[in-house]
Amino acid sequence: MQDSQAPTFLQSLVCFGGVILIVIAGLLRFEISLHSLLVIALIWVAGHSYWLGLSYQKIKSSMISGIEKGLGAIFIFFLIGILVASLIEGGTIGALIYYGLDILHPNFFLPAGLVLCSLMSLATGTAWGTIATLGVVLMGLGQALGMSPALVAGMVVSGSSFGDKMSPVSDTTNLAAMSADTDLYSHIRSMMYSTVPTYLICVLIFTIIGFYFATETISDQEIFRLRELLGVEFLINPLTLLPLFVLLTLSINRTPAEASMLASVAAAVILAVLIQERSLVDVLNSLHTGYVSDTGNEQLDSLLTRGGITSMMWTMSLALIALSLGGILDHSGFVQVLLKGILERIHRAATLMTATISAGIVGNMSMGEGYLSIIFGGQIFKESYKESGLENHMLSRCLEEGATLSTSLIPWTTSGAFITGVLSISPLEFAPWTFFNYLNPLLSIGLAYMGFGIFRKTQIPAKN
Repeated sequence: MQDSQAPTFLQSLVCFGGVILIVIAGLLRFEISLHSLLVIALIWVAGHSYWLGLSYQKIKSSMISGIEKGLGAIFIFFLIGILVASLIEGGTIGALIYYGLDILHPNFFLPAGLVLCSLMSLATGTAWGTIATLGVVLMGLGQALGMSPALVAGMVVSGSSFGDKMSPVSDTTNLAAMSADTDLYSHIRSMMYSTVPTYLICVLIFTIIGFYFATETISDQEIFRLRELLGVEFLINPLTLLPLFVLLTLSINRTPAEASMLASVAAAVILAVLIQERSLVDVLNSLHTGYVSDTGNEQLDSLLTRGGITSMMWTMSLALIALSLGGILDHSGFVQVLLKGILERIHRAATLMTATISAGIVGNMSMGEGYLSIIFGGQIFKESYKESGLENHMLSRCLEEGATLSTSLIPWTTSGAFITGVLSISPLEFAPWTFFNYLNPLLSIGLAYMGFGIFRKTQIPAKN
């Protein structure tokens, strides 16, 4: 920032407001490609930065810096595409759909799926891993039962987000506690005050919706036909579930995500060759291009034709543009100035919590990465929480409720783009059904204004 002047609050508001206007108007009014809109927003922000005195080279460097911060997610994108293709090749996805159609009754499919995603994400600490494995299966089951893909995706993301948010082995849970300088388990206990009631509400909502949609699901005869076709396409037996067992076991034991996925891929490839009798050359090629189903049943073929590195290229290209945009916004100081200007006007604990949650959402919209929003929020708000006499785990709770939960609902974040690539559905479509992700922050804000769940440091006098 030495070679440029700091932006004013008004300049920051105009710059950031322009980004939001470009994206929202372009998507909803003109139906322009999200990639094109983010490029326009990138030019808009770069122009503002240049006007402040930032050189072309500095602008370019800030874009590269933004991409570097998200490279970990880019590597995961490649591996997820490979993992999905290998799990289909090995018969794992087919077997899970086959058994699921026999076990999960349409009445309880949605609440049962919510709980299953929650437990898997809670155990493994990763929403992405849950969505890419169990989420893909549940999407297939839901579509086979005749349910709306947007509804099923909303259920999958809700359950996965709950587990990711509350798991002691989750990256975001640990990062939020670290960013707020608080104990991990104090952070988790603090989140329970708003998270547990929200989760119970979501279970009830999905149960009610499930009973309504059960009357519109496909017949037992159609389900029997789908299971029959799956039995023809794959050799179905419990051994085909081995890659999923490998992934779960390694994840629970805190093995790095990349190593866990590669081990699961290796197991699936071996099963594809030995049990499914696929050619090794064809299997390895599908890791790049994806699995192509040709059962003759349009519904089943659409469920199984997916995966591969190429399926994630849309996601990766979008993430690269979004991270470049976030790099400029961060380096130029627009978001920092905007939030600090708002902080000067805050005098109540509940308002401070609302601002923190909102900042997490704004951070995701501008920087495109939940991790960056959590770290950024901790830096910006830590002193304000201290001055207000609030416990540090109040800050960590709000960081999660804003940044962690909103990242999946914004199409151009790494998480939103990832879900689009894996589940083949945009956050704009499933967001209305992702009850947990927006009810949790709303409930937290409501409880704060009622004075419930606010913890203060007794040795520090609180602000009025």
